[in-house]
Amino acid sequence: MSRPQRRQIYQPQPQYASVSQQSPSRGNSISYGHQQQGPWGQPIPQPQFQPQAQRAPVPQQQQYGGPRPVRSSSASSQTRRQQQQQHGRHVTAMGVATGNIGAGYGPYSYHPEHANEAGVYGTNTRFSTAPSSDNSLPTAPPTREKAAPPPMAPRVPTTTTIPTYMWDRDPDIDDHLHNPDPRGDSSFTCFSWRGWVNAAAIFVIIAGLFALFIGYPAFYHFTHLPSKFAGFNVGGINSTGQIPILGVPKLVDVSTPKDVYTRTGSDGKVYDLVFSDEFEADGRSFYPGDDPFWEAADLHYWPTGDSEWYDPSAVTTKDGKLVITITEERIHDLNFKSGMITSWNKICFTTGYIEVSVSLPGSPDAAGLWPGAWTLGNLGRAGYGATTEGTWPYSYDSCDVGTFPGQIDTSGQPAQVATAGPDGGPMSLQLGQKLSACTCPGSDHPGPSVTVGRGTPEIDIIEARIDNVKLQGMVSQSLQCAPYDFQYNWNEDPSVTTVFNESITFINGYKGGQYQQAVSAETYVEDQFYNNQSYAAYGFEYWSDPKHRDDGYVTWYSNGQKTWTMTSGTIGPNNITRIGQRLISEEPMYMILNLGMADSFQKPDFKHLVFPSTMYVDYVRVYQRRGTKNGLTCNPPNYPTTDYINQHINAYTNPNLTTWKMANYTFPRNEKYSGC
Repeated sequence: MSRPQRRQIYQPQPQYASVSQQSPSRGNSISYGHQQQGPWGQPIPQPQFQPQAQRAPVPQQQQYGGPRPVRSSSASSQTRRQQQQQHGRHVTAMGVATGNIGAGYGPYSYHPEHANEAGVYGTNTRFSTAPSSDNSLPTAPPTREKAAPPPMAPRVPTTTTIPTYMWDRDPDIDDHLHNPDPRGDSSFTCFSWRGWVNAAAIFVIIAGLFALFIGYPAFYHFTHLPSKFAGFNVGGINSTGQIPILGVPKLVDVSTPKDVYTRTGSDGKVYDLVFSDEFEADGRSFYPGDDPFWEAADLHYWPTGDSEWYDPSAVTTKDGKLVITITEERIHDLNFKSGMITSWNKICFTTGYIEVSVSLPGSPDAAGLWPGAWTLGNLGRAGYGATTEGTWPYSYDSCDVGTFPGQIDTSGQPAQVATAGPDGGPMSLQLGQKLSACTCPGSDHPGPSVTVGRGTPEIDIIEARIDNVKLQGMVSQSLQCAPYDFQYNWNEDPSVTTVFNESITFINGYKGGQYQQAVSAETYVEDQFYNNQSYAAYGFEYWSDPKHRDDGYVTWYSNGQKTWTMTSGTIGPNNITRIGQRLISEEPMYMILNLGMADSFQKPDFKHLVFPSTMYVDYVRVYQRRGTKNGLTCNPPNYPTTDYINQHINAYTNPNLTTWKMANYTFPRNEKYSGC
């Protein structure tokens, strides 16, 4: 007979072979002869103790796993079995509910000893009746004689409703815990839709984690690389450390309208905004170290014989405008105080378009004020005479007589130059180009090579004055250069020089003097553009290329309209003075805004001038051709300035040093003029 099933069958008590025992256990003598009332009145079978026939013990083999039951030959019908199963489940549930089942077990049982004695869950057997000690032989059915009932065992508070056999074949309510749903089988298949969804979800989670903790940090790192600019000064941003870092504005002012971020140049090319200052923050200070882009001068601008002292207190911002005020007051033995700010060694640009929006000071019927917006090469600092001696306004890269003192060689040639100046005097009083292409090897030179001519060219956006005859304002827009054409007469031929509106623009009658040649035109401006009534946009666009110098040009604008254009041909070679091509500036240029007054520019009309008078600037914007490299720096690789300035720092920081010699320096030797 096979091992008992996990569920044993609940059926009438089987017959067992007689076994010789000293005393049968209670579990082996239970029958259903007596009944008692359950908690709801239903009959409950009571155990009865019946003696069994004794027989001599028979030797038998050792058994394992407890006695094995022998089925009765008389099986119950299917109907009876179902009724018994239903009845058994019902009484089991009632026994659990009343505490009769399970009350005697566990650490908190009421009477654990009773359960053991009841024989239902005996500790030594798995069945409710004792099998024969010898299960290897068939056993004859016992005689169905009624024996005298033995004395009743004491009634214990334990279950009396458990069927004869503890298990059955039919489904139980907890079967699903032991027999998993075949549909949830975990065996692998490639065609499991749910499996692929799970795998995809896991993949998405892992990919997301990689993107979050590896991808995003890498993306952020490479899109936020630190700027290579080291300072706002030479070569970058704040290289000297003198400018406060906190609150430093961006190169393009956040207040600049987005619709002006690009423009189309006169050459038809796209220009991008690279710098702007809208002066929106009121009360800005321009004392040294106070502003990242600008610094106010504290000096007397003696080179042009000005009447005012430039003081930082005369410059501030108010109502979204830069305000430069000239006042009549005693300061440093002068009678007037005014202001000038520059971006020297902070913001420089090479080629591009610069535009300033200005409301001119005073009125068109009072001459004498000298408002200016202009640019200068970074090797010369405005007002520091030692730095401009021998460099301003040179823009020359030839090694010839144009680099010599007075533009005359040691033999006095060309002789015409000696009498081509004002009143028959020398045409030039320049000491020669200090940093020429003729510089001897190993000499003091900013580079990149001693064979590259360097200087301090000047391009003016505007210098405003009054037409005393018409009592109308006008602005001169100029390029200053050296060496000079014969009698300062540059090429005005329409093939190389263009005036766009001759009704308001004309070539300036002033062509220069012994210290500069002025390539200039003047344009009338309307009265409304004075004294903070309205603002006009003035600017110039220029291009230069060391590899294609014939392509160079400058085009000026007044009130947003083109006024005139000069090209490289305007200042080409001159056979009389034996000089070569003057260059459209290739130097890094910085910006200057000032309000001055000087007899050398226009004699003041003190009868009609009113003090204080104020020059207003709404904005400054710089554009460059798209794709321009190294265009917004004071130290471009082809025209460096940093090292040279640092090596001569006293000349660049002391305005009282008016000559290069006073700063204890000498001009480098000119190979062609004096030999090396």
